Amino acid sequence: MGIYDFVVKTNKGVEKSLADYKGKVLIIVNTASKCGFTPQFKELQDLYMKYKSQGLEILGFPCNQFAEQEPGSNSEVQEFCRLNYGVTFQIFEKGDVRGETAQPLFQYLIEQQGFQGFDESHPIAAKLMEALQQNFPEYLEGDSIKWNFTKFLVDREGNVVARFEPTFAPADMAKEVEKLL
Repeated sequence: MGIYDFVVKTNKGVEKSLADYKGKVLIIVNTASKCGFTPQFKELQDLYMKYKSQGLEILGFPCNQFAEQEPGSNSEVQEFCRLNYGVTFQIFEKGDVRGETAQPLFQYLIEQQGFQGFDESHPIAAKLMEALQQNFPEYLEGDSIKWNFTKFLVDREGNVVARFEPTFAPADMAKEVEKLL
């Protein structure tokens, strides 16, 4: 089983095979519109605009598992992303990314790249750790997705080559993306 074997649904409910992205560099990210990390949409869009002509695709997967920070419908999520951050990359159907109900794609991504630890110098890192320890201590166990805006980098051959936790800014991924383009 590889990345191109997965079929996911767009935010309009249409099935899309990840095989359609063969030969592209991918950033696959779980998103939320009411999170302290939500401004990362702008940096993701900036990366997309800078590198899409060279073969970068960003695939956003809204998720409401983390303190219910993505309450909207699929169409509301899409509208929010476009209106507030000018997002033009593909946003998929809302779904789970951790636990027994996690989408198979995210189960695979987690198997390929485990938890990398938080960047403690990030301005929200301490607040995130405190919230996790107090409210969701089970989220800190194992390699599961810890919070919104966990980003996975996939090379042109479909290998999951890196995982960037929410405290890692998308803009700081540029060098890693450039190496793969």
